[in-house]
Amino acid sequence: MNLKNDRLITMLTILLACCLAACMPDTPKGEPLFNGKDLTGWRFYKDRDNNSWEVLDGTLHCKPFDGNEKRADLVTIAEYENFELTWDWKLPPQGNSGLMFAVVEEFDEPYLSGPEYQLLDDIGYPGNIEDWQKTASNYGMHAAENAPVKPVGEWNKSKLVVNGNHVQHWLNGTKVVDYELGSDDWRQRKAKSKWNEAPGYGASKKGRVAIQDHGSEVWLKDINIAEIKR
Repeated sequence: MNLKNDRLITMLTILLACCLAACMPDTPKGEPLFNGKDLTGWRFYKDRDNNSWEVLDGTLHCKPFDGNEKRADLVTIAEYENFELTWDWKLPPQGNSGLMFAVVEEFDEPYLSGPEYQLLDDIGYPGNIEDWQKTASNYGMHAAENAPVKPVGEWNKSKLVVNGNHVQHWLNGTKVVDYELGSDDWRQRKAKSKWNEAPGYGASKKGRVAIQDHGSEVWLKDINIAEIKR
């Protein structure tokens, strides 16, 4: 192969790379929701008294239940509509938490409005666990399919994508839940679920992100959100 052919191949390779890059959808630019130092950008649901959340070694940490604390879910100060949210998390044995979106504060609890990306010790949590209760499920509605959850105590990486009515749950690089808010299938599932008598569930197009205090420890870090322009 001569020098002229080498140059031609190089030019074609560069041209192909540029074409592929131009065809790829833009990755939304994100910003941290948690700075690793304090609770800037967050507050407690309905401004309730709380002493169960803390920043510990650069993580957002929910303390274990001991009967003496004031507990509440965390919510973002800002509201979001279309976004891609990523975070790292881990649980202790029998741990239970979750992350909700489109949360509004006209109800007693965040889960009465915001669909939940479940975080759970699927193996060690006591009692009989339904598939829709397990990690990365849309709690009470959609089970996570073949979720590659890591052992308790190890860090997992989650992603939640909300784009209009289209919602995706990802866990450790694998898409495990995909649904449409308000679709016939969604309405049928809601009618058969605990949310049947919760008129605000999944109803808001825009709202706060909430992290659940379920009385057990949970650690979160590298929480980032990128708004999707429509």
